[in-house]
Amino acid sequence: MPAGRIPFYALSREELASELAAAGFEKFRAKQVFDCVYSKKIFAPKAFPALPAKLAGFLGERFDFEPAKLVGDRKAGDETKKYLFALPDGNFVECVLLKAPAEDGKTRKTLCVSTQVGCACGCRFCASAMRGFVRNLTAGEIVAQALPFVERKILTSGRAEAKFEFENIVVMGMGEPLANFDNLSAALAVFNSPEKFGFGARRITVSTCGIADRLEKLAETGFPYRLAISLHGATDEVRSQIMPINKKYPLARLVAAAKKFSEKCGRMITLEYIMIENVNDSFAQARELAKIARTLHAHVNLIPYNRVESLPWRRSDAARRAAFAKILAEKGVSHTLRREKGSEIDAACGQLALKRKLEAGAGGGACGSAEAGETAKIPPETFFNCEKPCAGQSENGEQL
Repeated sequence: MPAGRIPFYALSREELASELAAAGFEKFRAKQVFDCVYSKKIFAPKAFPALPAKLAGFLGERFDFEPAKLVGDRKAGDETKKYLFALPDGNFVECVLLKAPAEDGKTRKTLCVSTQVGCACGCRFCASAMRGFVRNLTAGEIVAQALPFVERKILTSGRAEAKFEFENIVVMGMGEPLANFDNLSAALAVFNSPEKFGFGARRITVSTCGIADRLEKLAETGFPYRLAISLHGATDEVRSQIMPINKKYPLARLVAAAKKFSEKCGRMITLEYIMIENVNDSFAQARELAKIARTLHAHVNLIPYNRVESLPWRRSDAARRAAFAKILAEKGVSHTLRREKGSEIDAACGQLALKRKLEAGAGGGACGSAEAGETAKIPPETFFNCEKPCAGQSENGEQL
């Protein structure tokens, strides 16, 4: 963001009115600006209708309406698309737009957004983890990933309508959302607030690898959104092997925090479980997973592991996945077998990875190894993926 410009999406209407009044404009203009941005979904001040040119110029100079700029996209044969956004400091981040038929015959679209450049959690099967952590995204940079996806049409009444192309938002892209708690909360408020984009809380899902103290913090806030936990191991021995976060927050601590969340917030939790051959796909793991799911009254998503270049893991075969799911069914556990989407463009679960090394001078290779004061730059011709579930089905069995 250029120096001195105020992040627009962080402002309430009252705060915007105060800024306008201080600059000599009428306070009622704040309502007009909010209507342009949040109802008409116009994000360039010069395009705002019925505003004086002087005010439009002031808005463009004073406020940042585009904290992340769309610079590229790729499309898979299954109509999954991923989009690359350039950030003001030269870093890049991506989101994924998933398209799939729903049970009612209509097409359902879900936008999967990122919250960090890179990730510090170090999950062994995750390509993003290979590049380490660079920085948190601002609330505006999280929100900006949704802005290009607006459909406009003229209704039979003659009224113009603008709405987002997607029905749901999942915070399951690059990074650990709960490690960027404050900016995540601010971004979700923009999506959810009735005076802003007005997405219902049930249409927003946040994923976490299991930072137990942040889960407890979520519970205390009355967090209204859906929650998915990336579990991927049903015993400490197995989970610690592939998810280092488990050493800090073992399963007993994580399950206790998740139970507190469920009781406080009244939301059914989804347990995400990537199936890796000869690592976490034993029948013993299935039985332990069933115990955890029953304790939490949670839904389980079984996800085929997606191959990541240079990593040794392989996906469990279809027969093993089916047998694993059968055990869950026998134990009375609600579950789905994930249908992968986007794997051919590295947009499926577990595939986000840089295809080339980071540019010279960005800290010697991995994003997380940059020297103090440096920012690792991600080449725009590369695309990330992460272990979070960017495709599949929700806890009620609907396709995301």
